[in-house]
Amino acid sequence: MTSDVLPEIQEVRDAVPRVRPHLHRTPLVSSRTLSELTGYDIWLKCENLQKTGSFKPRGGLNRLATLTPEQRAAGVLTISAGNNAQGMAFAARVEGIHAVLVMPETAAASKVAATREYGAEVVQHGDVHTAFERLEQLHQERGLTLIHPFDDPMLIAGHGTLGLEICEQLDPIDAVVCGVGGGGLSGGLGVALSDRGVALYGAEPVGAATMTAALEAGEPVRLDHVNTIADGLAPPFVGRLNLEAAQRFMKEVQLVSDDEIRAAMRLLIERTKYLVEPSAAAGLAALLSGRITLAPGSRVVVVLSGGNVDLHRLTDFLD
Repeated sequence: MTSDVLPEIQEVRDAVPRVRPHLHRTPLVSSRTLSELTGYDIWLKCENLQKTGSFKPRGGLNRLATLTPEQRAAGVLTISAGNNAQGMAFAARVEGIHAVLVMPETAAASKVAATREYGAEVVQHGDVHTAFERLEQLHQERGLTLIHPFDDPMLIAGHGTLGLEICEQLDPIDAVVCGVGGGGLSGGLGVALSDRGVALYGAEPVGAATMTAALEAGEPVRLDHVNTIADGLAPPFVGRLNLEAAQRFMKEVQLVSDDEIRAAMRLLIERTKYLVEPSAAAGLAALLSGRITLAPGSRVVVVLSGGNVDLHRLTDFLD
């Protein structure tokens, strides 16, 4: 499902002309309130305002643009709880490729509907564990081109364009903080920032601590159970390339509780007027908790990775 090599910085730069024509250059805005609360100079990178509502099309566009003609003709297959499905469906529409997305039956109905509206075929099956099994079955049955949802070098390189864009918009930067799920975004940011002298920090939910487990074990670890409101940060394992990127480029990963994520979501709505999904609030939650410690006044970019909130659950998130 993936090559053996983490992309280099030049491959991230090469991804820019494939990605940029189809996406927004999302705002990077400062927040006086968040700066006062944390003691840092806080800036928000608003990928919640990106097309499809998250950063995910960056990787999808780059990956599909680098397929062989035979792979394109076969159609593509991947898996997602929501944002990657929408991002890949959008990218497939841009590239004129048929896409099949496996989504758990627990996926938010709004994300399933949006994926179909972008033109993809959606197959819903089981929970996050059994959905991966269904993915393998479809690959064998239909001969589709299988694309790993996060452990793929060209996907990682595409996500890395976000890091280059941040550096174009703001200089200097002391640190970037992002949520960590499978590790595609953090991996891309790590590669993109590797020659910039910018520290990269990650935050992941206590109930889906896959990167923490992998870093402790020195290899990917499959969790038997994940339980968090941040569904975008809840795959049962991280990828091998994603772990390598974390080991090489990430200063640390901190755990945050669902209650801390809820508090960060509320604060963003109240003081910045940005409605983000739980996954996108994890980085801010880690800063507000004090677990990520930097020199006072450090300039920190917090990646608001997505805004695809399940409105039916919004009151639960904010209570």
